[in-house]
Amino acid sequence: MKTAYARILLSGTASVLAFGMAGAAHAQAFYLQEQSVRAQGRAFSGEAADTGVDSIWWNPAAIAGMEGGEASIHASAILPRGKVSDQGTVIVRPGQAAASVGGNSVQKNPISNGLLPSGAIAYGFGKVAVGLSVTAPYSFTTDYASDSWARYTADKTKLRTFDIQPTVAVELAPGLKLGGALNIEYADATLSNYLPNLSPLLADGHQTLSGHGWDLGWSAGMQYHTGPVSLGLSYKSSVKHTLKGSVVTEDLLGPLAASNGTVNTHAHFATPWMAIGSVRFKATDQLTLNGQVVRYGWSKFDSIDLGDPLNVSIPENYKNSWSYSVGADYAVSPKWTVRGGVQYGTTPTRDGHRDARVPDSNRWNFSAGTSYAASSHITVDAAASYIAFKDASIDRTTAAYAGTAVQTPILVDGTLTNAYAMVFSLGARVTF
Repeated sequence: MKTAYARILLSGTASVLAFGMAGAAHAQAFYLQEQSVRAQGRAFSGEAADTGVDSIWWNPAAIAGMEGGEASIHASAILPRGKVSDQGTVIVRPGQAAASVGGNSVQKNPISNGLLPSGAIAYGFGKVAVGLSVTAPYSFTTDYASDSWARYTADKTKLRTFDIQPTVAVELAPGLKLGGALNIEYADATLSNYLPNLSPLLADGHQTLSGHGWDLGWSAGMQYHTGPVSLGLSYKSSVKHTLKGSVVTEDLLGPLAASNGTVNTHAHFATPWMAIGSVRFKATDQLTLNGQVVRYGWSKFDSIDLGDPLNVSIPENYKNSWSYSVGADYAVSPKWTVRGGVQYGTTPTRDGHRDARVPDSNRWNFSAGTSYAASSHITVDAAASYIAFKDASIDRTTAAYAGTAVQTPILVDGTLTNAYAMVFSLGARVTF
């Protein structure tokens, strides 16, 4: 009975837990890169090579050699738009011919607007500096209607992560800086989807997973500054998360009714590692050119492993991906700087494995920003971005009650079209 119960739950839990999803405002899949307004203004093109508290998320060496204190705080409004459409998804119930999955065939703007806060503080004693950043690097909310064609793979989803990064950095020699950090991450997720009953005349059942947990990773980096050139290299480790929580199944009828109830369980998944290389070149007294390449280790998100009493592994098959960005900062006056940049990112999701929770695709990010020194100690930053996403297929086949006599395949055939996002950010930096 325990094994059968686990199999009944498998499909729904797989859909519920597949939260490499909803990337329509993000840098890569469910990673959010808006951890600095200054960085956003130049499309994240020089962060590993720049100095100061706003860059320690990308490179902990950024604060080495500073004298005194610096703090920053930011908030980003993320406004995604897009259309997820059915192109002929069918469901195959036991002993019945394949039939349309039914429901509303078009879901507009399933990814919710969001407000992303972040901040950092650091203090330097000359050669040595210590710092702390607080960010939310993997966070999103999606909300599909209960009658959506995608309801068996996506319903309401909320993932929040909070990363606390204590940092230590040292300037070993003039221009040569090293830094290291611990990444303490808290994850809190609530994810749900609908389950088909065996008769199309019956209303759907429903399943919700919720869980949370604390886990650890690390970051390390170096910088070298010589003349007009600044170079930066850094690495952020994968974080292996464990969510402890429960799966609630309800409204299944007939032979499936015995599966209703609550099961306490836990799930394991990993966020990607990141290898970052950056260069800044001070072309003139006013103009600085920036370039950055990031390799994302999304292959770490290859599966989601469920513990007792389910003891199953759900493949995700993400692939490693890239982002490339170029940008410039121009000092109009000693107090006023303007900047801009362009970034191109490839998706870690694969054709044939992308579901409605993962309307992710290759994207272009066009950004502009400005900074104004309101006083000798306070600088205000603002930035705006337009992110355009390539149309993509939604084509991940799933099966309810997989491996049992009532296995019910859902052959998904959909598209993501007209997807874009606007991001508006405001922040401030203070020295003390």
